[in-house]
Amino acid sequence: MSDVNGPTGQTPASNGPEDAAVDTAGTGAGAEAATGSATGTAAESVAGAGAPTGSTAVGPQTTAAAGGRRVRVVLVDDHRMFRTGVQAEIGETERTGVEVVGEAADVDQAVTVITATRPEVVLLDVHLPGGGGVEVLRRCAPLMADARQPVRFLALSVSDAAEDVIGVIRGGARGYVTKTITGTDLVNSVFRVQEGDAVFSPRLAGFVLDAFASTDAPPVDEDLDRLTQREREVLRLIARGYAYKEIAKQLFISVKTVESHVSAVLRKLQLSNRHELTRWATARRLV
Repeated sequence: MSDVNGPTGQTPASNGPEDAAVDTAGTGAGAEAATGSATGTAAESVAGAGAPTGSTAVGPQTTAAAGGRRVRVVLVDDHRMFRTGVQAEIGETERTGVEVVGEAADVDQAVTVITATRPEVVLLDVHLPGGGGVEVLRRCAPLMADARQPVRFLALSVSDAAEDVIGVIRGGARGYVTKTITGTDLVNSVFRVQEGDAVFSPRLAGFVLDAFASTDAPPVDEDLDRLTQREREVLRLIARGYAYKEIAKQLFISVKTVESHVSAVLRKLQLSNRHELTRWATARRLV
């Protein structure tokens, strides 16, 4: 058992990071602790964090649990009471088939927990301290791309704004559901995402279809999306033939930092040298 802890003692209304428990051994102790601290029904716990009181509890046994299916899940949300409610609602493994193996309250905690536990599905809030859900997706891109043991993300947010939906889907999430979802539907959505399906709340699916059907929408370049804004700046200057010292002077950073950015770009794009990098950038008209 290993723990990743943020500042404690905050109320559910706080926007600051909170404690995040990790169960790297897969025993689900984090889920048991959260479930044990919940009072009243699971729906009431979720409602206390801002979800509607109409959420319904999962039935006596889901189809997934009856079939012996299991899925390991990490919860990422900056409201502790909401995480507790979700734990109580879906985290009884024998009943639902869902094993909650870790929690996180901000971006740094999320990346640490996800990397340590390698869950099959991450329930990810969109608005998080430290850069939001999109930043978690960016930093976990190698885990999503793992062909043998991919980590898949399902956004679970109170927001139904089109820009939030499109942002996380472009970042690599497999779906997006709102916190009005029932426990039964959430369990089913988790298993569908584990299997590689895309899952959306009905209204949100329209945002995605409209965005990708629009002729004005720029094409998605997954390779370029892996780079940070600073790495893109360095990439363009390298492709234009600037020396490291010239790049450092123009961007007001050290030569060593330039070297680090170039190494990161080459690694992320799987290129060997600056000549290949220049050809790559030129082909995409980035120069």
